[in-house]
Amino acid sequence: MRTIFGLLLLVLGLFKYAFAQEGFCSAPSESKSKPLYWKVDNPTLSPIHLQDLPGFTRSVYKSNHALISPESHVYGPLPDWINTLGTYLISPEMGSHFVMYLAKLKENSKSGLPLPGVERFIFVLQGAVTLTNATGVSQLLKVDSYAYFPPNFEHSIECDAPATIVLIERRYSPLPNHIPEPLVGSTDKQSLLETPGEIFELRKLIPTSLAYDFNIHIMDFQPGEFFNVKEVHYNQHGLLLLEGQGIYRLGDSWYPVQAGDVIWMAPFVPQWYAALGKTRTRYFIYKDANRSPL
Repeated sequence: MRTIFGLLLLVLGLFKYAFAQEGFCSAPSESKSKPLYWKVDNPTLSPIHLQDLPGFTRSVYKSNHALISPESHVYGPLPDWINTLGTYLISPEMGSHFVMYLAKLKENSKSGLPLPGVERFIFVLQGAVTLTNATGVSQLLKVDSYAYFPPNFEHSIECDAPATIVLIERRYSPLPNHIPEPLVGSTDKQSLLETPGEIFELRKLIPTSLAYDFNIHIMDFQPGEFFNVKEVHYNQHGLLLLEGQGIYRLGDSWYPVQAGDVIWMAPFVPQWYAALGKTRTRYFIYKDANRSPL
C-alpha cells in the first residue's frame, strides 16, 4: 500500500510540476523564440520527466485506436538508410494500411527507397534536407516543407546536418487513367479551405484529384476551439500533434494530448478534439481518400 501511495504522490508531483512550468493549461513564456515545431522533440512531459517513474507511459493501444507518446519511442536503424535512426509509430501490425514513422537524420545521412509499389510523403520537422531525383535535380526542404513521391519514383533524401522528418508510406491503389505526379511544397503556400459548420483552419497538402489515394491535412485550432461534429467515418487517420495541447476523444476514452503525440484512428472509431492552453494547436493528419472502401 505504501508503494502504491508513494507512486501516486510521484505522479501528482510530476503533473503539478508540468502544469507549473509549461503544462497542459499554460504555455512557456519563451516559446516565441523557439523554432517551429520544436515541441515535437521536446514535449512538456518528456522522457526525462518520467525517468523516476518506472513503467509509466501515456501510450495506449486498443483495437480501434492508439496513442503513442514520446517516452515510448524506440529508435533503430532504417533499412537501406545511412546515418539515420527511425521509429515506426503506426504500422499494419496494429490494423492500419499505412505506416507513419519518424526519421532522425545525422550528418552525411541518406535515405533508402520505399518498397516497390509504395508511395511516400515526407514532412520536415527540424533542420533541412535535400531531395534529389533520378535526373540529378535537387531541392532544399526546410521546416514546414514537404514532398510526395509516387510509387517506384527514384529519389534520395540527404542532409549534412541533423534533421528530423515524419514519413507516411502506403501501397498505392491505382485507378485507370489517373497517374500521380511528384510534389514539393510548403504549408504556408497552401490556401485556407472552407470548413462548413466548423471554426478550425484547414490546409490540404496534396491535390484532391483522383490520382492521389490519400491526403495530408494541416489543421489549426485556437485555444478553446473544438470540433462541432463528433466524427465517425470509414477513413483511417494517422495524426502527429505539431504544436499545442488539448483533449482527444477516441471511442469511449478521453486523452490529454500534447505536441509530439501520435494517434492512430481505425475506421468508424468516434473521434473529437478540443484545444486547451494558451497557444494554438496544429496537427498533421493522414486521411485515405478517393477510393471506394470495397
